[in-house]
Amino acid sequence: MPDFKHFKLPDVGEGLTEAEILRWYVQPGDVVTINQIVVEIETAKAAVELPSPYAGQVSELHVAEGETVDVGTPIITVDVDPDGAPAGPVDPPSSELRAPVGLRDDLVPPIPPPDEAIEPGIIGGPAPGGRTSVLVGYGPRSVVAKRRPRRPSAGTGPAGEAGTKPTTPPGPTPAAPAAPVGAGSAGSATAASDLPVLAKPPVRKLAKDLGVDLRALAGSGPNGVITRSDVTAAAHPAGAEANGAARPAVLAPAWDASREQRVPIKGVRKHIAAAMVASAFTAPHVTEFVAVDVTAMMRLRQRVAETPEFAGLKVSPLLFVAKALLLAVRRHPMINSSWDEQAQEIVVKEYVNLGIAAATGRGLIVPNVKDAGRLSLRELAVALAELTETARAGRTTPADMSGGTITITNVGVFGVDTGTPILNPGEAAILALGSVRDMPWVVDGELAVRQVAQLSLSFDHRIIDGQLGSEFLADIATLLTDPATALVWS
Repeated sequence: MPDFKHFKLPDVGEGLTEAEILRWYVQPGDVVTINQIVVEIETAKAAVELPSPYAGQVSELHVAEGETVDVGTPIITVDVDPDGAPAGPVDPPSSELRAPVGLRDDLVPPIPPPDEAIEPGIIGGPAPGGRTSVLVGYGPRSVVAKRRPRRPSAGTGPAGEAGTKPTTPPGPTPAAPAAPVGAGSAGSATAASDLPVLAKPPVRKLAKDLGVDLRALAGSGPNGVITRSDVTAAAHPAGAEANGAARPAVLAPAWDASREQRVPIKGVRKHIAAAMVASAFTAPHVTEFVAVDVTAMMRLRQRVAETPEFAGLKVSPLLFVAKALLLAVRRHPMINSSWDEQAQEIVVKEYVNLGIAAATGRGLIVPNVKDAGRLSLRELAVALAELTETARAGRTTPADMSGGTITITNVGVFGVDTGTPILNPGEAAILALGSVRDMPWVVDGELAVRQVAQLSLSFDHRIIDGQLGSEFLADIATLLTDPATALVWS
């Protein structure tokens, strides 16, 4: 007998409630092994690939790509014993099916005649006609569409039956019989409206604005999906003017909905929006700025990059800014803390999980280097390189973005001098590093061209007073101006 196992969407993060199906790597009929990657999902924090907990043959994909489902929802069914019975419906050897061995005849639900079509059901679940399905997928399939339609809501089926839909067998359509008195003439319209309309929300909006009935269109996209061009062609058919079609009295403006794009707020973008709003309206932000002569730091960077220990590693200004921040945290531990509203406590962390804001195709994420304060300069360079590479590849895990204590955002890579960064939720400070530029600077009373960078520090004023924030930012500036100071403070 087939043995079906349902793989439910797991919680791959901390308190994950939902995720979007980005891409399926398998299709029904494929054979999978344990721990084989079968699907890629996007959570509120990152994109994650999920392995199969079962080995066998894929029976069904329950969720289409692009759909968002709750944790605990079955997303794929695997037959772990595909050789136990032939796939698909099996014709009974006679008009009567025998009860399975070991079951009493009076406990076996009646089996419908072979010529009576029924919808597939689940074991022990209800089926049309009041019968009970005893085998997954039993009965001839009558669904023509390749894509699984959405579940109808209760009470919306024809003739008042929730969840039932009339199906039409393939072949020529017979002539419709005369409708009985009082039945009305909406039978064909009802049957047409029952077919699922496959179109994305922007396309549905465009069809509504242009007055196009999607049910009357045949989609040209994958799996029959109706595209924007299908709707436009239906609204403005070729040759309409030549046939004398009436032109609209008022032309649509140039900024109509066809020139707009609507992007669903979900996944990482939804998490970013909620986190930034909560942070901005919960923690009172204060931002301070300082211009730093980093000429000595840039010279040290060049010498370090030429040493054998750093061969093959990227030695960027961010590396030295990160090291300076870690040394300054040792002198000012309160900077590396968080506000516990429920317990009415300030939690001072004795470890530093250094977050680095990274721009990705899915939005801004902030993975962090765990216990960065214990790392040497070379170890920190390796950790930053791995963090950046993983983020660019879209493979940052939720664990990598959890537990951050303080963050650096490097806006200088975009040619920006400075900014007023918003605190990462749960943290008390964030440092922004601007671009390094050649600028006029006074050195020993004389004007000289020096390499200068702007630093800005935003902090939670509930925890960090102006004096503490200023001293912390000044210490970072001192270390970047004169890196030898690190020997005294280490």
